[in-house]
Parts: sequence; C-alpha cells; structure tokens
Amino acid sequence: MNQIRKIEEAIGEIIFHAHPENEPVTIEYIPPAFNLVGYGTDAVVVSHPECKGRVLKVFAEGRLHKVDQEFQVYQKLKGSPYFARCYDKGDNYLILSHEQGMNLYQCLCEGVEIPEQVIIDVEHARREARFKGLNPRDIHLKNVLLQKGRGKLLDVSEYMKPGNDRRWDALVEAYYEFYPLIRGRKVPVWLLESVKMMYNRKTSSAFSVREFGRKFVKWLGDTQSEGSADENV
Repeated sequence: MNQIRKIEEAIGEIIFHAHPENEPVTIEYIPPAFNLVGYGTDAVVVSHPECKGRVLKVFAEGRLHKVDQEFQVYQKLKGSPYFARCYDKGDNYLILSHEQGMNLYQCLCEGVEIPEQVIIDVEHARREARFKGLNPRDIHLKNVLLQKGRGKLLDVSEYMKPGNDRRWDALVEAYYEFYPLIRGRKVPVWLLESVKMMYNRKTSSAFSVREFGRKFVKWLGDTQSEGSADENV
C-alpha cells in the first residue's frame, strides 16, 4: 500500500496537457523515477521500477472520465490473449501489463516484416470485443503490436463509442493489395505521416485505398531511387 502511495505521489508530479483538436498530448515534465513508454491524445504511459512488468497510463485533466470507461472495457476483455491486461485503477490512471514488441508503424519504418497472422489476430480480437458488447474502433498502426509473430491490441479508449471509423478496414485492404510490394522495405516517417494527413482530410467513405495505394508505392519507389542515386554520387 505504501508503495502505491509513493507512486501516486510521483504521478502527481507529471506535468502534461491534452489538446482539443485530438492532437498528441504535450509533455512538460516527467519525474526521473518514471520512464516514458508512450503517449497519445488523452494520456501518457510510463513505467516505474517498483511496478515491474506493468505500466501506468496516466490521463490528462479533462480526460479523467475515460479512466472508468477504459477500466470497464478491460474488465469485459479480461482473459483475452489479444489485449493488454488491466490490473487496477486510480483516480487518474490505469495499471496495465507492459506489452513488449514493435507497433506496426515502427515495423514499417524499420522494414520489419508484418506477418499475415497479425491481421488475423486483430480480426479475431474485433470479433471477440463485439461479442462482449463493445465496438472496437480507432485501430491503427500505432495501436497494434507485433509480438512474437502475433498481433496484440493496445488502446481500447474508443470501444464504447458508436460508429465505425473504418481505419482498420482500410489498413487490411492496403495490406493485401499493396503490402506485398513493399514487404521488408523501410518506409520513411514523412511518407507515413503524409498518408495519415491525407486520410484524415477525407471521410472514411471517400477514401480510396486502391487509388492512394498506387500513389504510395510510387512515392516510395521515387524516394528509394533518389536515395540510391545519392549513394552513387
């Protein structure tokens, strides 16, 4: 109990804030006792040496209502091999399992192959979540881990929201249609960010994976051709 209290006191020293336009949080200060694992639009994820094998997802002011919402989602998903495990919650944080592995965004940047089993696992995870009365959405490259050849989902923050944002559907279509053309090749961060910006500018129904995929493969080819030319100079 004293251990948790000490950690909670340290959590109170983390300084960061969220933005209204769904942009990633701005981090101003994290105490030396913590290690930053990641961050999103609502929270920062940190590890602490006194909580081995676990991480703390700390929510920003104005997003604290999501603590109970996410806790309820994790309770429904308890025991599933496709999701992180939630051990407990505090006023502004969740205690989650520390999942190892690269997310799919990192895999593309590093040229690490993404096996089809990851796609299959996410599809199974979505079906399981729906069976348990949830609405799995906001599934994107940074929310899916490659873990020993399998897929694992990290963020369940929107699973109680209605509607289908079709983000995962677009990724699956792109995987089968175009990923074989770039498998094992490094994709520049600027190109991935350009894809994200262009997708966000369009409604999901207006976004054509096939049309954009052709442009993406061409851009990647042009980028790598320029890199080869520079090496030969």
